[in-house]
Amino acid sequence: MPTRTVIQGREVVRRIILSTCCAIAVAVTASAHAVEMPAEPHEQPALHLLAAAPSETELRATIAKLVGFGTRHTLSDTRSDTRGIGAARRWVKARFEAISRDCGGCLEVITPSQTFTGKRMPHPAEVMDVVAIKRGSADPQRVIAITGHLDSRVSDVMNASSDAPGANDDASGVAVLIEAARLLSKQDNRATLVFAALSGEEQGLYGGKLLADYAVAHGWQVEAELNNDIVGNSRGQNGVRDNTAVRVFSEGTRSNETLQQADYRRYHGGEVDSPSRNLARSMAGLADQYLPDFRVRMVYRTDRYGRGGDQVPFLEAGYPAVRVTEAQEDYTRQHQDLRTEHGVRYGDTIDGIDFRYLARVTALDAITTATLGRAPAPPSAMDIHGALATDTALDWHKAPGAAGYRVHWRDTTAPQWQHAQATGDVDRYVLKDVVIDDWFFGVSSVSSDGYESPVVFPGDAGSFERSPPAATQR
Repeated sequence: MPTRTVIQGREVVRRIILSTCCAIAVAVTASAHAVEMPAEPHEQPALHLLAAAPSETELRATIAKLVGFGTRHTLSDTRSDTRGIGAARRWVKARFEAISRDCGGCLEVITPSQTFTGKRMPHPAEVMDVVAIKRGSADPQRVIAITGHLDSRVSDVMNASSDAPGANDDASGVAVLIEAARLLSKQDNRATLVFAALSGEEQGLYGGKLLADYAVAHGWQVEAELNNDIVGNSRGQNGVRDNTAVRVFSEGTRSNETLQQADYRRYHGGEVDSPSRNLARSMAGLADQYLPDFRVRMVYRTDRYGRGGDQVPFLEAGYPAVRVTEAQEDYTRQHQDLRTEHGVRYGDTIDGIDFRYLARVTALDAITTATLGRAPAPPSAMDIHGALATDTALDWHKAPGAAGYRVHWRDTTAPQWQHAQATGDVDRYVLKDVVIDDWFFGVSSVSSDGYESPVVFPGDAGSFERSPPAATQR
């Protein structure tokens, strides 16, 4: 017969076993629930740190150096080491190479070039871009690009010899992309990041075309091109100062839309839901979340009225692209000879730059690029169904690396997405009691660590693919 001590010992063992089994059961149950929980975007401490990281000192040093080359006109001297577009290009290249050394050679620096002629290039001239590429760790063919143009001008667009400081137009944009490259060079990116100082913008958007053609030739899947052009001034010509907002211009319908696709869009909607427009919405949402003192003012237009920028060749090639520009412009400092008339100083000099404001623009670019570079691609081939029904069904092709998806919908007159529902890792979802006739819909991809892609609108009108197939009857 067992002794009392033995019985007590057996009871202790039994309790230990029971406790262990219960713990295992709880852990398994919790694990199962964790797996079943749909992936959703969440606050990213790393983005808060990145938002505060841009250095006004670095931005000032870059603009001062570029202004110091006298002129950076596309047709200016290419041989001098101290003046002209050639010296400026070589300095930017050296700056990218220095950043690359600091991150163990993480950047590939290239200088694609092409000879152009045109209305503002009457004689053949070489246009060269200076580009730093940080390859993606998981999805290297998918590309997020930040651009700005290196060249400058005075009143006469063909004057290649007079001083053209170009502090704001567009040394400010080049300073943004160089500082973004410095900040993001040591951080993880699943998609490839491209930082490009373009040339030839003032002579006909040649630098943008050169890089867009390079992207097509190399099979880049450009998900976003953020073109920063005139982003350093916070005081308008009328005296109004606004250092809390930046404008993001985005096209409404795709530049490469076919007639068949246009017919489908006109009937079913999509005029305000191009991939570029939904990219702008993502930027506005990120600013609201991570830049409490700064906001994106979305402008439903490809560019300022009657004007253009290097995002246009990307749009023409079928890539999503936006233009980032200051909220208030001073036209006495754009495309002007250096002079004083009637007490007004003309010319694009460095004293017109608000470096605190420029740092906030840089923060917007950096957190947008980091988010898109870490998030999965948007889903593809998205479609919706629900005619003569009270429910709306959505289906899509999954994106590589996505852990889940979110369905979005908004009133057809609302500028931003109003509602969202996490779906889990599925490729079809039904919204009960949400009538297809009354709302616009979209879907985004979410990574396992909570980074979210832009929202993709159904059909060809909203597709982030460069050349979506022609619209078909759905």
